Amino acid sequence: MPELPEVEAARRAIEENCLGKKIKRAIIANDSKVIEGVSSLDFESALLGKTIVSAHRKGKNLWLHLDSPPFPSFQFGMAGAIYIKGVAVTKYKRSAVKDNDEWPSKYSKFFVELDDGLELSFTDKRRFARVRLLKDPTSVPPISELGPDALFEPMTINEFTDSLSKKKIGIKALLLDQSYISGIGNWIADEVLYQARIHPLQICSSLSKENCATLHNCIKEVIQYAVEVDADCNRFPCDWLFHFRWGKKSGKIKGKKIDFINAGGRTSAYVPDLQKLSGTVATKAAGKPRKQASKKKGGDEAEDNDGDEDGVGDEPTNEEEESTKITKPKKGGNPRGRGKKPPMKRKAKESDDDDDDDSGGNNDVSSEEDDEDPTEKGRKVKTNTSNKQAKTVKTSKRAVSSQDGKKPKRAK
Repeated sequence: MPELPEVEAARRAIEENCLGKKIKRAIIANDSKVIEGVSSLDFESALLGKTIVSAHRKGKNLWLHLDSPPFPSFQFGMAGAIYIKGVAVTKYKRSAVKDNDEWPSKYSKFFVELDDGLELSFTDKRRFARVRLLKDPTSVPPISELGPDALFEPMTINEFTDSLSKKKIGIKALLLDQSYISGIGNWIADEVLYQARIHPLQICSSLSKENCATLHNCIKEVIQYAVEVDADCNRFPCDWLFHFRWGKKSGKIKGKKIDFINAGGRTSAYVPDLQKLSGTVATKAAGKPRKQASKKKGGDEAEDNDGDEDGVGDEPTNEEEESTKITKPKKGGNPRGRGKKPPMKRKAKESDDDDDDDSGGNNDVSSEEDDEDPTEKGRKVKTNTSNKQAKTVKTSKRAVSSQDGKKPKRAK
């Protein structure tokens, strides 16, 4: 998922190439799931003739300031990306665009052509992003609910240490909380915790001042470095966990085994030999059998839950992409047409292309009776009713006959 460095790289690319230029053409996708609260035609008309004055970012959200409101804002979701034709925006491993790719992409949700011929597009292959048209993006959610930006508004060491001492939750979960610090996602959280040698499940209030200071410094250094290289993962230091955390099976870094657990509702990579759990949590964990994390199919939509298309199951836990299990009827259950109806089958989404299918791939299953001609069905009902009545009469006669043939019991 695009995190602070990727979104900041997009902001800087817009700032360097698009400011002071007028929008002469706009194409907004007719996709109400991504384009929120406004029709594509109204969105396009609101952009035409406007000049891009500046580009802003907070956390993983970006918005363009035009010469007059409303302003387009972008919540990147799991696979959102900004592309400028002819400009290398970022080489983030899941956002890189190839030279021979179609332009604009079939996944483009927001496309504008500027008065000098430059073209900009926001794409979203998985449709978890949100594109809005707002009078003041900072005054409404999600931007209004964000905590201080990890790059532009970092806490001081004392503020950070003091705040952690009051938190009774796991450190990984807190770092992913965008209302606490905005911009940190799954890979950054894993990276800074690995470098600080802190276990993802370690309770915040149990961290020493030294731990807090080390973590504070790691957050600063990792984010600043990633931003300086425009989120080009090929230029990240070779000893970063980032390069080793994407495999489906546990790997090694510097000879140390990488393992995966669930922390903060996310699949988390860590190195057990270096990131040891201590305190009450460690005692509880020791008494439980260890479970290996596995990649799940599907999940629910959420704004800040990343998805790793090519790596370990960083599946969404609060956002959009559902898979419903097909339930088979039990043997000896209710006959067809009586009692509860069999559950409806849904086709699980197996590819990114399926995410763009508004139908969701649902295949409703109807019984044979539902497909019958109503007239024929009525005849069957009458026939069945007559047969039942006949059977009832026969049964009653047999019962009477049986009773008449019985001899009364003698009194003892």
